[in-house]
Amino acid sequence: MVNLAAAFATQGISAFRFDFASNGESEGSFQYGNYYREVDDLRAVIQYFEHEKRSVAAIIGHSKGGNVVLLYASMFNDVHNVVNISGRFDLKRGIEGRLGKDYLQRIKKYGFIHVANRQGNIEYRVTEESLMDRLTTSTSAACQLIPQNCRVLSIHGCADKIVPMEDAMEFAKHISNHNLHIITGADHEYTCHQNGLASIVLDFVKSGSSHDMAPASKKSLRSSL
Repeated sequence: MVNLAAAFATQGISAFRFDFASNGESEGSFQYGNYYREVDDLRAVIQYFEHEKRSVAAIIGHSKGGNVVLLYASMFNDVHNVVNISGRFDLKRGIEGRLGKDYLQRIKKYGFIHVANRQGNIEYRVTEESLMDRLTTSTSAACQLIPQNCRVLSIHGCADKIVPMEDAMEFAKHISNHNLHIITGADHEYTCHQNGLASIVLDFVKSGSSHDMAPASKKSLRSSL
């Protein structure tokens, strides 16, 4: 989502991109699930910016990050523009494709499952505890806790083979102040639709945050996460 951050920069809005703990370049041991731990990470980042007197105009998450920003909105009413890009509504779906058939029986038997890449190299271990964390995280309940004064935009590609477009429809049903945008032909990574994605997100954030953003002379203090 580098193009998205660049689009904000052209409008004088700073975008802070970061890896959750144990992901990407961040330290820690990777854990499957851990949605609420990542909410804690996001909370720490927002509090840091608040301490530095920087206004957070919006929080934006892609895929699992989409779930995290929605969970955050259900718990804290301090950011009023939330963008969920290709998040998964039903967290019980998509697991078999990653862990294989009979994953529940195998993880009960062995206590863990190793996940390998296409070359057969083990990428990470899924423990029973981390699997249960995902299975017991209720996106439906969280969505209904998002307050009315929080604007939510869900964006999804109709050609997404990772998370079905139907999940986006479910977000629309369960979030009171919600906008839905389906991008024709877009896949999960928006490979050929980066500019269109950036335009949609930028328009949404600008339209919703103009009243509580700083004056034009202080544009450099605006931040989106």
